[in-house]
Formats: sequence, structure tokens, C-alpha cells
Amino acid sequence: MPAPEPRHAAADSEIERCFAVMAELRPHLQAEDFVATIRHMQTEGYRLAFIEQAGQVVAVAGYRISTNLLMGKNLYIDDLVTAAAARSQGHGEQLLAWLRQVARTEQCRALHLDSGTQRERAHKFYFHQGLSIASYHFSEPLSSP
Repeated sequence: MPAPEPRHAAADSEIERCFAVMAELRPHLQAEDFVATIRHMQTEGYRLAFIEQAGQVVAVAGYRISTNLLMGKNLYIDDLVTAAAARSQGHGEQLLAWLRQVARTEQCRALHLDSGTQRERAHKFYFHQGLSIASYHFSEPLSSP
């Protein structure tokens, strides 16, 4: 059986079904706020995609297409995660390849993402996929959540 193709989460029920996998990457998220938060982010250009296998969401990616002075038009991956129980089965690689194709179709000049310094397994995956460390990302919290 061919691997299921990634697709965008369009209906609220599809967004809702992505929550459990996304929460593995973003454990601070609350299920009751997830759909509304995604819908708000979509007004700012966020797109949510997922891979489903045997009726279960197994991988999720959130991304945006924007333009900046450094890279021109680019695809930025906000979130990329495969469910722990479905890792090492090619879903992350498939989702990243799909995102590359979206970027090419949208005529982006670059695809990029940030990854927490503690995520060593993710870094190994990104290097294996041909990504490289291009910069440091600095941040400063401005208020308490």
C-alpha cells in the first residue's frame, strides 16, 4: 500500500485530530484552545499539514510562506513532528519532502526552520535531510504566559 500523502488540515475536526501529535512537540498547548489558536494563526499565514495512517495522524507540520530581505520569498517551518510511536518509518522525511515541493511550487528561494538546542535527534534528522545550521536564533521573553 502506498504511503498516504500529506494534506492540509482544513476542517476543524482535522485540526483537532492533529493536536495529540503537535502536543508532543509543544506540550504547553491546551486541547480546548488548539483549533481557535490555529484558526487565528491561519489569519497570519500559518498552514497546518498532516499525514494520516490507518485513521491516525502520525506526523504534523505547521509552516508559513513570507518574504524578507535576507532570503526573499521563503517557507519557514514553525513545527515539524512525528508521533513518537510512528518515528523512523519515513513520515518526517515524507513531510519534509512535501514541504520542499510546496516551497518550489510557491517559488520560494529557501526553506528554513529553528530547532531547540536540546533536540539532538531532530538535528541528526535535519542534517541527514540536507539542512545545515545557518545562524543562531536569539530570543527574549517579554511577558509571562
